[in-house]
Amino acid sequence: MNIGVHEFEKKGEQRVIVNVDLYVPLTDNTPSRDDLSEVVDYDFMRQTIADIIAPGHIQLQETLCDEIMKRMLAHPLVRAARVSTAKPDVYPDCAAVGVESFQLKK
Repeated sequence: MNIGVHEFEKKGEQRVIVNVDLYVPLTDNTPSRDDLSEVVDYDFMRQTIADIIAPGHIQLQETLCDEIMKRMLAHPLVRAARVSTAKPDVYPDCAAVGVESFQLKK
């Protein structure tokens, strides 16, 4: 994706690792019919992230995490979320640089 504040980051796409943990009450996420409609679908997470990055360049990982968090918490079953991002290719002397946040639904 296109992300970063440094000029060398603005010259093209870079890899970003996104992790999302959603906290859903067990009673709301335990399928009785083994059916996808009974749980929070992974496609929701994946498509939401794709929609966020589609418009183009994002400067900060914090901005990306905040937007993912906001949209995850908008899901009616989600009570809390943890979102982290990491850019593994920014600096040669680091495995990755990233940010992580956790929030309870208000």
